[in-house]
Amino acid sequence: MDSQALPTAASNGAAMDRRIERPRTPKWHRFTIAAAIVALAVLAWRLIPSTGSTDIAAADAETGAVTRAPFADYLPVRATVAPAVTNFVGALSGGQVETLLVQDGAMVAAGQPLATLANPTLKLDVLTREATIASQLGTVSGDDLQLERSRLDRATQTASAGYDSIKARRDLSVQQQLHDQGFVSDAGIASYAEQAAYQQKRLAQLQSGEASESRIARTQAQRLADTRARLSGNLAAVRASLDALIIRAPVGGRLTNFTIQRGQTLKAGDPAGQIDSEGSWKLVADVDEYYLGRVRIGQQASADGGASLVVSKVLPAVADGRFRIELGFRGHAPAGLSRGQTMDARVTLGATQKALVAPVGGWLDSGGGTSVFVLDADGRHARRRAITTGRRNPQQAEILSGLAADERIVTTNTASIKGDILNIR
Repeated sequence: MDSQALPTAASNGAAMDRRIERPRTPKWHRFTIAAAIVALAVLAWRLIPSTGSTDIAAADAETGAVTRAPFADYLPVRATVAPAVTNFVGALSGGQVETLLVQDGAMVAAGQPLATLANPTLKLDVLTREATIASQLGTVSGDDLQLERSRLDRATQTASAGYDSIKARRDLSVQQQLHDQGFVSDAGIASYAEQAAYQQKRLAQLQSGEASESRIARTQAQRLADTRARLSGNLAAVRASLDALIIRAPVGGRLTNFTIQRGQTLKAGDPAGQIDSEGSWKLVADVDEYYLGRVRIGQQASADGGASLVVSKVLPAVADGRFRIELGFRGHAPAGLSRGQTMDARVTLGATQKALVAPVGGWLDSGGGTSVFVLDADGRHARRRAITTGRRNPQQAEILSGLAADERIVTTNTASIKGDILNIR
């Protein structure tokens, strides 16, 4: 029974161990898988930045074309209207504001009183000094009077001696005639001759002394006159110190910044306001230091409304990256200008010429005009390139080297980009 069962089992196992054939993959499936792998590799290359490159969104990357076009060499400025001439008003002497005679903004004439100050100490000092100077002037007048009296006394003595000399000569002449007629002896006529000689000598001495005294008197009189003039000047200055308590307008014009109040104490030299030249204006503008070497006195400019201007002053001191220029109106300034009003002006720096230009943008600030990212032909990548820039205006920057016409550059600010390649996604 068992011998019969074994063959049966063997025959059954042979029937169960037959070979199963694998299904073969079609060729088109293989090509599909290979293409997918290549596509994934390309996508990964696109998405993974290469070494030294930076990704940037296309919406954040502004671009512009380099072209050869007319370049207008001008500088736009936002200028402020200011008076052509400003004179400051100050207190000549210290004191307390007692009276205000005009209001801020009023038109004033030269020398017009604006305010008065009170200073009792100064007034008392002026009175004391006036009395001292007046006493000194009185002494000078007394000395002058004494000189005049001495001159008159000397003149009187000389005149009297002259009269006595004439009288002595006349008496001698009479006696000489009587002597000649034998009525007077020789001894009698001798006394008359001596008297005439004495009077003549006395007159000569007085005349000589008078001449010397006159020279001395003239010198003393000149000195007294100088002293009188000096004392008179001192007296005028003392009295003028009281006049200094009146604040006056140094010139005519419009009074501004006149903000002092009654009771306010001012020291000598303290500002009290200023006077602007009414109807005579200038423009003041702050300019980027980039243009410091290009703005010069005498350059032409224009402003709103067609006003013609000229650069009248360049102040080269740079503060916060800017310097200041002043523009004067050629001819009459436009009507209706006011201090502090702003105007747009254009300063002509040179003639309009054709040049290789690129649009201005943040790239000038980030690279300083020495480098820029230039787009590849596909527009998907941009590479940093060294360039040289020249003149600029609000729309264009002159390209001196490093770029060619029809190339495109990234014009946005790329200061944060560290690498030399931009991947524009």
